[in-house]
Order: sequence, then structure tokens, then C-alpha cells
Amino acid sequence: MLDTWIWWVSSPFEYAFMRRALAACLVLSLTAPILGVLLSLRGLSLMSEALSHAMLPGIAAAFMLAGFSVPLMMLGGVAAGLITVTLASGISLYSGLREDAAMASLFLVAMAAGVLIISLAGTALDLGHVLFGSVLAVDSATLLLVAGSCSLVLLILAVAYRALVVECLDPLFLTLQGRHAGWTNTLFMGLTVLTLVVGFQTLGALMAAGMMLLPATAVRYWSRRLEGMMLLACTLALLASLTGLLLSFHLGLPAGPAIVLLAGAGYLVSVLVGPCGGCLRRQAARRQSATVNGEHPGA
Repeated sequence: MLDTWIWWVSSPFEYAFMRRALAACLVLSLTAPILGVLLSLRGLSLMSEALSHAMLPGIAAAFMLAGFSVPLMMLGGVAAGLITVTLASGISLYSGLREDAAMASLFLVAMAAGVLIISLAGTALDLGHVLFGSVLAVDSATLLLVAGSCSLVLLILAVAYRALVVECLDPLFLTLQGRHAGWTNTLFMGLTVLTLVVGFQTLGALMAAGMMLLPATAVRYWSRRLEGMMLLACTLALLASLTGLLLSFHLGLPAGPAIVLLAGAGYLVSVLVGPCGGCLRRQAARRQSATVNGEHPGA
């Protein structure tokens, strides 16, 4: 039994393409969930989903001009994401519309434009590759680019960590300290866009936000400390990545959707049994309160 289990876990990684896929997922799992936790603190969890769609026109334009050139597609995605963020901020500033509402409107337009460009310039296979990713097709050059980009994001996060956390919790404090919060927000959104573009290389434009959003929302049911949430979010993402790749290899499932679905399963389990506000914990607390007050638990 033990030998079978060891074979089931280790045999896929005898192949170079599986090792590259695992390495790409691991570096992404150590970056995206941290930004997801910070996004959730800002109440902007769905912003990651909007941004992952908003970068599609830039990726599509680069694809139309140069084919599957990973550096150019990443550059196009970053440019499109930053332009969308800037437009959303401008619309919010001058019209009074909430920034997330402005972003939602823009990402729908951007996604439609990106799909149209890819459809006109390529084939259905090209469209599927961009939208849903192909982590098992990551080559050595792409892996180096992904690892380098994630390392840069982690380095900037480490340097600007205190300012980013304070800006999430109390942006007025930075202003009172003589530090305008605007640059911190701009830096944070830039890091988010870059991480989503990196995620596009493995999970595709439609699901790049899954690795960022699902672990971050799941761990809020397990910890109230920021450091604990970040550590647990990265752990959940790592487990989902490893298990998703194993299921993809042994059962012939698409790797990207398998990884995101496993992260989603972790979120659902957290909602049910998490000690910090999970459904079962809330129900137990209500029953205990009713018992203490002398009420019937079913009342």
C-alpha cells in the first residue's frame, strides 16, 4: 500500500515537463496568495478577477503581432492591466463611481476585445490556450521568466510590506505621517497585475485569479492574524497545485481547472468547518448561547 502511494506521488515527476509544471505552480503559490490576502483586507477580492480579464487585450495584441512569444505576451498583459487600473481610478475620481464598479465595466469590454482579437488572429486552439492556460506545456525559458517575475514581486513585497499593510488597514495614517498613500496603492496594483500575468502562463487568463483569490478567502476561516493567513494561504495553494498536477497526470484531467477546483474545495471545507466563523462553529456557538440563556436549542 505504501509502495503504491509513493509510486502514485513520485512517478509523474520522472518526466521533465511535470517537474517544470510543478516548479511554476510552486513559485506562483508562494506569491499570488499573499497578494490575495492583502486584496481581501481591502475588500477588493473580486478586483483580481477583473484584472485577470482586463489584461486579455494586451496579451491578444502581442499574440497577434508575435505569436506565442511569452515575454511579449507578458509585457502586453502588464500594459493592458495597468491601463485598465488607471482608467478605473480616473473614472472613480471624476465621476464618483466606486472603483470596483468602474473596473467591472471596463473588464467586460476588455475581455470581449481580447477574445475578438485572438479569434481573428488565431484558431480555437490558440484561444483555449490563452483563456485556460497550459501549465504542462511550460518550457525552461518560460519557467525562468515566471520564477524571475515571482521573485521580483516577493522582493518588493518584503521591502514595502509595512507600508502595504498599513495602507490596507488605515490609509489616512500614512497621510498623517507625511507619506501619501497613493504611491503605495499604485505599487500594490502593479504587483497584482504582474502576478496575474505570471499566472496567465500556467492557469490561463480566465483562471489566473483562482490561485490568488480562493486560498486567501479560505484562510479567513482559520486565522485572524495576518501572518497566519498568508502562511496558510500559501500552504493551501501549494497543496492544491501538487494534488491538481497528480490528478491531471493519473486521470487525464486538465491541470489548470483541476488546481483551481481543488483550491475551491478547500474554500468550501473552510466555510463549513473553519474555527473562525465557519458554519458548524457558528451553529455550535448559537446552541451554546441558547443553552446558557435557558432557551431550547431548536428555537
